Amino acid sequence: MTSPRGIDEPHPSRLAPDDPQRDLILAAHRAAVDAGEPGYLDPATGLFVLTAVELAAAGSCCERGCRHCPYV
Repeated sequence: MTSPRGIDEPHPSRLAPDDPQRDLILAAHRAAVDAGEPGYLDPATGLFVLTAVELAAAGSCCERGCRHCPYV
């Protein structure tokens, strides 16, 4: 079952509310979701991060600690 948080709100254990990059990260996530992209480049690290929509399509948590996991 997915979380009632919605796709725009990562679990606090995956993205802290006080993370200095939070606004940039959430904007990048929203832009990727709106564009129908599977993910985005993390503004801080440059790593590819899957969106909550893409992760939800998997049907269950992979236990890898994904930032936008809807199953946490």
